[in-house]
Amino acid sequence: FIHFPLQFFTALIRCKAALAALLRQRILLCRCHRGRQMPSPGAPPRNANYTGYAMQYRSGNDIREQFLRFFESKGHRRVHSSSLVPANDPTLLFANAGMNQFKDLFLGAERRDYSRATSSQKCVRAGGKHNDLENVGFTRRHHTFFEMLGNFSFGDYFKRDAINFAWELVTSPEWFGIAKDRLYVTIFEGADGVSRDDEAEGYWIEAGVPKERIKEYGVKDNFWQMGDTGP
Repeated sequence: FIHFPLQFFTALIRCKAALAALLRQRILLCRCHRGRQMPSPGAPPRNANYTGYAMQYRSGNDIREQFLRFFESKGHRRVHSSSLVPANDPTLLFANAGMNQFKDLFLGAERRDYSRATSSQKCVRAGGKHNDLENVGFTRRHHTFFEMLGNFSFGDYFKRDAINFAWELVTSPEWFGIAKDRLYVTIFEGADGVSRDDEAEGYWIEAGVPKERIKEYGVKDNFWQMGDTGP
């Protein structure tokens, strides 16, 4: 008899589930576009003026490139996506977040010649604590394979700059140009011994967000934690 390790069967089950999810996603897309004339490449969507003015149409490639160029203009090093199958991380079957390749930097086990980075990481989410696999194919926002855009600071900047960068990227006409009156932001309301994030609220107001457009949410919706102790 040939003996296979348990990890082999676990990976096989996950791959099977991922394929099923991709099939559901494909079926959903077919249903969405059935009987509808597909736009020609580069053509803006029919509802391009839903914010009150005609938004500039951007392809996925355009959005990725604009994001990376924006953070390069803020002193970030553009870092290539790491392998979808991590080379030196036995805790992961697939890369599932942009921060995976920077784990040793965050832990202080590695040093590089830059303290700011930006990347577009190829990811697969087919299992784990934050697993949306069962939702793939039933919604338009859950995916098994996707690219995660990210900006990272290694002991350089924190909330104030992160908030200012985000607001400029999203609202500036030079970049994404989304109308400010269409946007809301959220902060942590405080729970389980963790205080309300008054600091972030102050920085959002400082960036130009009206107080009435800042919403408070709790642990379920506004507190991301991967392990028992954080982040």
